[in-house]
Amino acid sequence: MTRERRGRFPAPRLPEQPIFYPVLNEDYAIRIARDWNVKHDGAGFITRFEVESEFLSRYPVQQAGGQTILEPWVPAEELDEFNAHIVGEIQVVHEFR
Repeated sequence: MTRERRGRFPAPRLPEQPIFYPVLNEDYAIRIARDWNVKHDGAGFITRFEVESEFLSRYPVQQAGGQTILEPWVPAEELDEFNAHIVGEIQVVHEFR
């Protein structure tokens, strides 16, 4: 079940979401999508995409909880620039309902 989208992250940040934090661990992403998003929104999706390494290095990786919960924190106002540095396709790799 792979759907692809070219070069833009699908959702702009909401006012109450000042930071975009793509998680770097698929197991953690599954827990968020399945255990939190489904409960609160009725569905959860996991996307996979690549970002140019040199560009991504401007965002230090934050440890948000456990040792494997790692996220670069991207300010919402920089999301357009972040999107411009996505390489290839954005794939939906898991869907939970």
